[in-house]
Amino acid sequence: MDTKYTDLESLPELDATLVSGSIRNEENEHVTKILRQKSKLVLAFGSCACEGGTIGLGNLSSKEEILRTVYDEVPATNNPDGTKPSRTFETEGILTLPAMNELNLPINRVIKVDYYLSGCPPPVDLIEEFFHKFIDGKLPEAGSCIAPNESVCDQCERERISKPIKSLDRTYKVNLAPDICFLEQGILCVGPATRAGCKAKCMQANVPCAGCGGRLKVLDQGARMIGALGALLPMEHDQNTMELLEGLKDPVGSLYKYCLSDSLIEKRVRIDSKGKRGNARRT
Repeated sequence: MDTKYTDLESLPELDATLVSGSIRNEENEHVTKILRQKSKLVLAFGSCACEGGTIGLGNLSSKEEILRTVYDEVPATNNPDGTKPSRTFETEGILTLPAMNELNLPINRVIKVDYYLSGCPPPVDLIEEFFHKFIDGKLPEAGSCIAPNESVCDQCERERISKPIKSLDRTYKVNLAPDICFLEQGILCVGPATRAGCKAKCMQANVPCAGCGGRLKVLDQGARMIGALGALLPMEHDQNTMELLEGLKDPVGSLYKYCLSDSLIEKRVRIDSKGKRGNARRT
């Protein structure tokens, strides 16, 4: 929306603010901090606000690489002056594009967040639950998620028969059974590592969970999923979990689709042949 900074700064105190979207540039950070100052309560609303969202996959590339690709190298780009995002605020009467930060971040990296409601989008019944609890003064302890502390698997009605898996494949290559666990059919489903609340609606549509509900009480959603895959390997099999992951076309995009910005591997750091760190990225 075409909201002016002065409009935000002149707001009275707010009872609550729902912030959606992650922190990708200076303007995102500036506006989010103003809203925090004005609000008694802040709810991180959606996967981008809670975990950084799919935009967080941009952390696999440096800011310079992203800007060069988008503003210089894409064939459809018409940018003869080489203009790139540089400043947030008006300078000498000239408005410029907001400067891009080095990393995409969830909002709790720049402000205090009182409650979290993940999902892409968040489930409607949980949104309604939040408003009822807010109005009635019955919200849980600050810092809580407005979703049950259980996994998507706990809400999924697909049959699990404890069948070991030897490989992972892509959904279009498999004749999927509509009532059997995806993982036991050799299809990656991030349900074991994803917070419930969605009532497993994707699984009901014969689509595996991609992880938008956010992590359970663990430090890293992707690492939890790797552990779950390891538990599904046959005991007599000499294949390790990382070999199993080779069946995925895009392991990071599959295991950290919504949560890379909120993970233990949120960025990459290049180490050159002399052991010196490179461009603020960690592998």
